[in-house]
Amino acid sequence: MSLAPSVAIPRATFNPLPLYIGLFCLLWSFAFVAGKIGVTYCPPLVLLAARFSLAGILILGISAVRRESWSLSWRDTCVFAILGVANNALYLGLGYTGLQSVSAGLGGLIVSANPVFTAMLAALLLGEQLTLRKVAGLLLGILGVSFIVWHRMSVGTDSLHGILFTLASLASIVAGTILFKLLAPKGSLWIGNGVQNLAAGVVLLPIAFTLYDVGDIVPNARLVGAFAFLTLGGSILAYLLWFHLLKVCGATAASAYHFLMPPLAMLFAWMVLGEHAEIRDLLGIVPVALGIYLVTRPAVARPK
Repeated sequence: MSLAPSVAIPRATFNPLPLYIGLFCLLWSFAFVAGKIGVTYCPPLVLLAARFSLAGILILGISAVRRESWSLSWRDTCVFAILGVANNALYLGLGYTGLQSVSAGLGGLIVSANPVFTAMLAALLLGEQLTLRKVAGLLLGILGVSFIVWHRMSVGTDSLHGILFTLASLASIVAGTILFKLLAPKGSLWIGNGVQNLAAGVVLLPIAFTLYDVGDIVPNARLVGAFAFLTLGGSILAYLLWFHLLKVCGATAASAYHFLMPPLAMLFAWMVLGEHAEIRDLLGIVPVALGIYLVTRPAVARPK
């Protein structure tokens, strides 16, 4: 009796991209809450200088222990150092200074406008296609963000001074996103992230200890917990995921996930800090969610 040859049934391959996106959004949005806790007990630039320096030392130290070869050229090392100034030192230095006088929810909300400006510059400088559907999605996103910012300012819950610092922080991460895609550094993202963090720490250390004193730090368990999360979850894991999403999704689509930050940041700020969120704030999230869908939805191929 002959047996029919067995046919191997192909297994469905697991796509980790949704998991990466979800984890990145959770880490990035909760970082606003951890940052708010951190700047309550420690001057912002001192907190960031220590965070970046420790993260850079940990990443490069782990690489040395694992005997990983240095895979970055001099050019790529310089590019990651420049990105460290834009994505870390400027973005978070300005953002954390703003967090001293704005809520964590609003801080995350303003930075979520990143996709709008990134998409515009990506179309001009990177040649990424900006379709009418993406334009509509981006406009809906900025509409929702603007609505909530206007409401927060009208009721006087956040200061204009802090908002201006947060807007400057937004400009820095847009510049860093475009630079990463434009300069396209090669080599290990892990080692590159270590260089980025170390460069940011070196830039911020002299500024931080010129403007502030160690005596301004108020040591407590909340500060230690916030610092640990910001260093391990923010500077190391979140940035690795961010660079991976930029490579896989493109600047416009990857940046669109920042529109998820407002509801998540407001939720975490309400749960952890007790920050008040009104129905009007939540209504602004509706166009934001629709904007994300329009920007990130893959185009349907038309039959020829």
